[in-house]
Amino acid sequence: MSEIKSHEFDGFLQKAAGSYRLFLLYGPDRGLVSERAALLASKFGIPLDDPFAVVKLDASDIQQDPGRLLDEVNAIGLFGGEKLVWIRGASTEKALSEALQILAGEPPTGSYLIIEAGDLKKGAALRKAGESARSIASIACYSDDTRSLHALIDQELAEAGLRLSPAARERLLESLGGDRLASRNEVRKLALYCRGKEMVDEGDVLDIVGDASAISVDDAVDAVLKGDVDALLHAMRKITTSKTPPFLVLQACLRQFQQLDAMRAEMDASRQSSSQVIASLGRGLHFRRKPIVEAALRHWTGPAIRREMSRLQATIYQSRTRPSLEDSLVLQNLLAITVQSARR
Repeated sequence: MSEIKSHEFDGFLQKAAGSYRLFLLYGPDRGLVSERAALLASKFGIPLDDPFAVVKLDASDIQQDPGRLLDEVNAIGLFGGEKLVWIRGASTEKALSEALQILAGEPPTGSYLIIEAGDLKKGAALRKAGESARSIASIACYSDDTRSLHALIDQELAEAGLRLSPAARERLLESLGGDRLASRNEVRKLALYCRGKEMVDEGDVLDIVGDASAISVDDAVDAVLKGDVDALLHAMRKITTSKTPPFLVLQACLRQFQQLDAMRAEMDASRQSSSQVIASLGRGLHFRRKPIVEAALRHWTGPAIRREMSRLQATIYQSRTRPSLEDSLVLQNLLAITVQSARR
């Protein structure tokens, strides 16, 4: 069993990755899954821009042609040398998990396999195949905590020769998390904006990470929780007019659902009422918002909250990979969650 926990990845990459041929990366932070897959691929010494040495497939390709993965992994490159087979978008595909089990029994000698998957549950066939075989490095990728975000900010700004004021750091942290690539891109954008300066201040963060209309963002999140479609559309119009990036609404909504998830778990575990949990875990909430969050706690179950968290994380990733569709992606998915709230 070669299960690599999220915080162990950096050490694994430096010391042990070279002893594996098969890699499964999974978790709710799709940006982190993608980033770590790219870091692994760069360790193999294979030119990633060589189409004869690198084969990139979607998981649906394997589902439609079950034998293709085994064929690609065992095929000899046109010009010799080692080969990388890179699969993205994996989930619960039976053909993929079965092929991985076969490869685990007899790992390839001239090829590497990287599989990028979403948030696989403990008993999912693909995750089970990865975690039960010593020949597969199974790597969990969970959303950045505060410590990881601090490290990310320090790394990117140090490379740009910039320092960050305490107020700017606090403001920046409020806008990050949920998706590693999205967070990294926001910090890089800030570094580019502040090029030539020595110190990044709070105003710089507000200018480029978001000319944040915080009240409008909170209004949008509250509308989602209440299931009020008209209020959501009104808040989104205000956000668009104020030039606030819609991405910030997604981040705020994700943070709210993460808080709901923790509160709901406490309710279920200790059999407390929503008001009792709000009193103990909701101290950072503005008094105006406490009744809204309390009502949401009564109406949303734990599994439903986690489902919407997955939706938000996927939307964050999509909005960063397809920026031309960001506005419509954000509005479409927020409306979908709002409708779910209304039904509850």
